[in-house]
Amino acid sequence: MANRRRFLLAAGAVAVGGAVALRPGDHGGPHGPYFAGLSAALARAGIGVPVMVIDRARMRANAARVVHNINGKLALRLVAKSLPSLPLLDELMQLTHTRRLMVFNLPYLQLLAEQRPDTDLLLGKPMPARAAHTFYAEFKGGEFDPARQLQWLVDTPERLAEYRELARAQRHPLRVNIEIDVGLHRGGVRDDHVLVDMLNMIAAEPLFAFGGLMGYDPHLVKIPDLPGARAGAERDAKAIYARFRDMALRTLKPTSAEALCFNAAGSPTYRMHDGSGAANEVSVGSAMVKPSDFDTPLLDDLQPASFIATPVLKSGSFLLPDGAEAIGRVATAWDVNQRHGYFIYGGYWLADPVSPPGLSASGLYGNSSNQQVLVGSGTQGLKPNDFIFLRPRQSEAVLQQFGELVVVEEGNTLHRWPVMPAMP
Repeated sequence: MANRRRFLLAAGAVAVGGAVALRPGDHGGPHGPYFAGLSAALARAGIGVPVMVIDRARMRANAARVVHNINGKLALRLVAKSLPSLPLLDELMQLTHTRRLMVFNLPYLQLLAEQRPDTDLLLGKPMPARAAHTFYAEFKGGEFDPARQLQWLVDTPERLAEYRELARAQRHPLRVNIEIDVGLHRGGVRDDHVLVDMLNMIAAEPLFAFGGLMGYDPHLVKIPDLPGARAGAERDAKAIYARFRDMALRTLKPTSAEALCFNAAGSPTYRMHDGSGAANEVSVGSAMVKPSDFDTPLLDDLQPASFIATPVLKSGSFLLPDGAEAIGRVATAWDVNQRHGYFIYGGYWLADPVSPPGLSASGLYGNSSNQQVLVGSGTQGLKPNDFIFLRPRQSEAVLQQFGELVVVEEGNTLHRWPVMPAMP
């Protein structure tokens, strides 16, 4: 019996020791130098509401890095939906030496045709022919020449026929680009005979001009890295593109293949293209400001350049509402990182806290877009009016939620850049 008691006591001690070892440590702390500097800049500017901050130096460094990686082997097309601000696009177009933009909705198309008439625009998704009809009905003319500077994206013979009827009814020459499926299976032409049918439709219509092909391939970086799986998918995608490009050139016999647009990639995969394949241009957008969804090995050389900054409204010991206090006491006793609560101005964004460290949303309290609570140990040392920084997971849509972009460089807020209205 004595031996049994000693064994049980020893086992109990081991269990207690194991539980203590599993207990979370304090992950908190104050802002580091970088975010302390951003916070001071926003305070000097008198900002007291949530804002989207763009670190201009980091953004410019990202743009320079993308240009360096492409190394003149491919043309670059900037994605407007991921960089939804005319001044932001202007700066990046200047830095990357391109006037090519990819557009995903009718309002942006109309805005860019009017406000940036020297740009070359490629639709990034097929739109109903009714949307194209609206564009021509409301187009006020000017320097922008749709027949030369605009490529409508088509994905099926049926949609191409709709655009043909529009062209004939309105007597508008249309430049069309065909979406091809290189493995993503989200749409686009998959079969050789379908592509040939569409190419023949284009050749037979005097009001059509062939713009090229578009093959989007973000799936290549999301495939599980099993032996050969990712590399095989990349080989297949490039082989499909090469086959379809060759079919287009054989069928239409253009005078200059180099003048056509063979668009590929996106921010996650642009580095998989080096000019040796069928594609002659790549699209890049979000990588320029690098939200967290783009933390991938191929983008390791880029820096986060966009952050949500929001003031703390209330700070104190974290308490769950009446009726749930017992659960709260257990949670805070177990995890020091749930003992302090910071209610912030706004919240529930598609973003995650990054500074000061050790903050997280409370799974017990729930989310709020009015006054989100973030919990921590209290070692963050935040008081009301201090800033908390969150990193967006995406740039599209999230960058547009704050009315303007606050551009910061060298410790100062330099510009307030208006954003384009949020549109699907």
